[in-house]
Amino acid sequence: MSDYITNHNILHSHFPVRVFQYLNIKLTDISVTDPEKYPHMLSVKNCFIRGSVVRYVQLPADEVDTQLLQDAARKEAMQQKQ
Repeated sequence: MSDYITNHNILHSHFPVRVFQYLNIKLTDISVTDPEKYPHMLSVKNCFIRGSVVRYVQLPADEVDTQLLQDAARKEAMQQKQ
């Protein structure tokens, strides 16, 4: 399960988030973290967020495999040099 901060941390997704090219984000099986404050969001189960409105995506440090990211960046840099 993952929490995703949209304006004020109102959405929680029960499945992994899919992030597409240009930072388009798809949330599935979402629930509202504060239903009393955001009752209009209770009927929303899936959500697509257009990448052009995304400023940044913040991930918990313990859920990011930095070694994998560094290896991928190195491989990409090596391929671009060739």
